[in-house]
Amino acid sequence: MSAPLHEWNLAPKEARALQTELAKRLEMTDRLAPVTHIAGVDIGFEERGEITRAAVVVLKWDPATAPDLSVVEQVIHREPTRMPYIPGLLSFREIPAALGAFEKLSVMPELVMVDGQGIAHPRRLGVAAHLGLWLDLPTIGIAKSRLCGQHAEVGEQRGDRVPLYAGQETIGAVLRSRTKVKPVYVSPGHRITLETSLEWVMRCLGRTKLPEPTRLADRLASRRDQRR
Repeated sequence: MSAPLHEWNLAPKEARALQTELAKRLEMTDRLAPVTHIAGVDIGFEERGEITRAAVVVLKWDPATAPDLSVVEQVIHREPTRMPYIPGLLSFREIPAALGAFEKLSVMPELVMVDGQGIAHPRRLGVAAHLGLWLDLPTIGIAKSRLCGQHAEVGEQRGDRVPLYAGQETIGAVLRSRTKVKPVYVSPGHRITLETSLEWVMRCLGRTKLPEPTRLADRLASRRDQRR
C-alpha cells in the first residue's frame, strides 16, 4: 500500500477541488508488472447506507485457462460510511472500505478491475482512478451505466465497441461484452491505456457481460451474511 494521499474528512467543495488535482497525477500509459493475479472490486452499502461494504476477489491469471480463472483469495470489509451520497463524489464514499479490504489481502494483484468509472468522470477521477492512485496499481473501471460523455451507437456483437467522448477527449469506450446485451462502459483508471484496458476486459470475459473479476466480486458482495 502506498503512502496516504489525503484525509477523508472533506467538505464537498474541498473534495471536488482535490479530485481535479489528483486527476493530474494519473498515468494514462501502460505501466504494468507481469500479471499473475487480478483483483475484482465491488462496493455496496448496508443499513440504509450507514455501512459501506467492500468485496475484493483475487484470481490467478493463467492465459491457458482464461477466462476460467481460479479464486486465490476473497475478503469483505465493512466500516461506517464516511460521506453521504453526493453525485460525482462517490469515490470518497466508497474507497475507504475498499482500502480496508485490500489491507486484509495476503496476495496483492498486479491489476485491479473495479465496478465503477475510471476517468469517465466529470473531473476524470472515478472510483477506479482514485483507488489506483491510493494503491499505486494499474486499475480499470468497468461500469454498467454512463456517468458522462457521448458516444455513437455500438454494434450488437460481442467485442463491438465505440469511443466515449467528452468534447474532443476520449475518456473511455462503450463495449458490447455479450451479444445483444446492454454494453458496459470501460475506462482506464491509473497506469494503463484505454486499449490495454479493453484487451484485459475481453480476456477476462466468461459467459456473462461482466469480466470474471468484477462478476465474482459482485457475487461475493451479494452474500449479505458473509462476515469475513
